[in-house]
Amino acid sequence: MSGLGPAGMDPTQLLLAHAEIRQLPLRYAYAQDFRDAELLLSLWAEVDEPAEYPDIDLHTVRREHERWFRKGPTVHFVGNHLIELDDAEHAHGTVYCWAQLDFGEEFVDQSILYQDRYVRQDGRWLFHHRRHLLWFGQARAENPIAQAGEDWPHSHTGRGVLPGELRRDGG
Repeated sequence: MSGLGPAGMDPTQLLLAHAEIRQLPLRYAYAQDFRDAELLLSLWAEVDEPAEYPDIDLHTVRREHERWFRKGPTVHFVGNHLIELDDAEHAHGTVYCWAQLDFGEEFVDQSILYQDRYVRQDGRWLFHHRRHLLWFGQARAENPIAQAGEDWPHSHTGRGVLPGELRRDGG
């Protein structure tokens, strides 16, 4: 990596680009966990040719999001995010993600690496495509969603409030 972006790029524009791009994986995770199709679809650039597995693009999201949303509760934790601006309209990045996925018959922890391509269209940074690379997935012996309800602050264990049960406005 050569730094934050191309030489000669305005520092303010560089910082804004990084801030806007950093929001994309966070919003992707939020949209997955809250089953927000409108948000999920809004994160992607229009592309002519559909991506091929393991890449995800707008064609993939349109085709698959309803299936993705049918599984039980999920938590996608976005960790490290390295961003490299190629020019004022194109960038690429690497995102680490820990996903906790309830498939009903099993609860799976996954460590995922996303290799992303970003493009700026109509003044907005968007995903061009994401390469979803599973490092590993492991089914848990017991599904934590099946636990009895928690009794916070008296107990630190139990099933609490899941993303689908929360209000999206933070209230």
